Amino acid sequence: MVSRVRTVAFQGIEAVPVDVQVMVAPGKVGMSIVGLPDKAVAESRERVQAALHASGLSMPAKKVTVNLAPADIPKEGSHYDLPIALGLMASLGAIPGDMLAGFVVLGELSLDGTITAVAGALPAAIGANADGRGLICPHGCGPEAAWAGSEIDILAPRSLIAIANHFRGTQVLSRPEPGTRAPASGLPDLADIKGQESAKRALEVAAAGGHNLLMIGPPGSGKSMLAQRLPSILPPLAPKELLEVSMIASVAGELAEGRLTDRRPFRAPHHSASMAAMVGGGLRARPGEVSLAHHGVLFLDEFPEFSPQTLDALRQPLESGECMIARANHRITYPARIQLVAAMNPCRCGMAGEPGYRCARGERCRGDYQARISGPLLDRIDLRVDVPAVAASDMLRPGKAETSAAVAARVATARAVQRARFERLGVAASTNAQCAASAIEEVALPDGAGRALLQDASEKFGFSARAYHRVLKVARTLADLDGSENIGRIHLAEAISYRMAADRMAQAA
Repeated sequence: MVSRVRTVAFQGIEAVPVDVQVMVAPGKVGMSIVGLPDKAVAESRERVQAALHASGLSMPAKKVTVNLAPADIPKEGSHYDLPIALGLMASLGAIPGDMLAGFVVLGELSLDGTITAVAGALPAAIGANADGRGLICPHGCGPEAAWAGSEIDILAPRSLIAIANHFRGTQVLSRPEPGTRAPASGLPDLADIKGQESAKRALEVAAAGGHNLLMIGPPGSGKSMLAQRLPSILPPLAPKELLEVSMIASVAGELAEGRLTDRRPFRAPHHSASMAAMVGGGLRARPGEVSLAHHGVLFLDEFPEFSPQTLDALRQPLESGECMIARANHRITYPARIQLVAAMNPCRCGMAGEPGYRCARGERCRGDYQARISGPLLDRIDLRVDVPAVAASDMLRPGKAETSAAVAARVATARAVQRARFERLGVAASTNAQCAASAIEEVALPDGAGRALLQDASEKFGFSARAYHRVLKVARTLADLDGSENIGRIHLAEAISYRMAADRMAQAA
């Protein structure tokens, strides 16, 4: 007799159905697992046997064969323990086999029979719901899986004995409640920053339109402080965005106690991060920092200190909004629609251009350092702003600056205008930065004076086609912040000023 239990294999954030087939037959006593299992799956044999023994069941003195079908898909991870154990229990008659037919099962077993939390419960629950099945998962994953929908049947037992008693009718497992993390509080506030009004303005524009931002200034000028305060002015995640972000975090095993939050991700990897850590990869092709920052902010401090190969690997995700990891035997795509915020010093010594300071290497120090950033990557950065050293008069000024709450209100209003505009036009975008080039020419049509200014600037500075459209996107955001339906010369002038600084740096690259 063959018992069947449905589980899943993860390809990116997609849960692919896997059929766990367990057969107990006469033959040499032992247990074998086939179907392209990795080391973690192969070791489940020992965990399953110990967990069954701790639960009062003994392995049959027969040959046990476990097949993970389809056999041509690699099976990775420890979440196959529970489906294998339940299939074996069904073959032994410990639980009714027909009651497992309506569930997708995943979970890792401890040697004492308890069920340990695993990564990927939310994508598995969404896949099970789409297939018309329920989900059996560890108790620690229940709050996460409950977000898949109120209509899906979810069982979150603590042990093998609990799930066996539930199917026998001697114990009823209640449905877990969706877990929510408390709203973010105590975020760094923009009011803490003295001076730097132009940098704050650029930060507000970047938040309102989802634009990429590069800040250049000497050490101690407040670049990192500004970036760390960006989450405090960004709007919360929309329900669809929350689901996408949580699915990536679930696959990566970064959902604390299965609780979801509507706070946008903010990732700040160290500049020693490898290409695989940044864009994803490794033996199991895990999501990288770019994907973990999906619908949020990827902050790269000490921008030129990252390896050139790692930085150039960001060009494709910045353009397409997804990260494709290609390997010899499979290909995985992770969502990666991010807002890039970077900070750097103007030169190796960090003080180039500051009054009263003369670099020993002269202009070559600035040029060599800034040339570490490739021109194509700079072309994808919409805003570049200089962050000079803070003057003593700003530090001594009494009172605090404008708070994050006031700026966040303007950002939320501008984003609501953009979302309504794109919904009206049927454009698949939520911010101006995500808008396609063909659509931005329709929604960001400048007036006569603005058109003349844009044409002159394009000819003088040699804007590429990408730069031309990105200037229009920034100008559209500036108009939205002003509550203006039309894009005027003043909006284009400010947008071009951000672009001119970036193009001067691109010449050094």
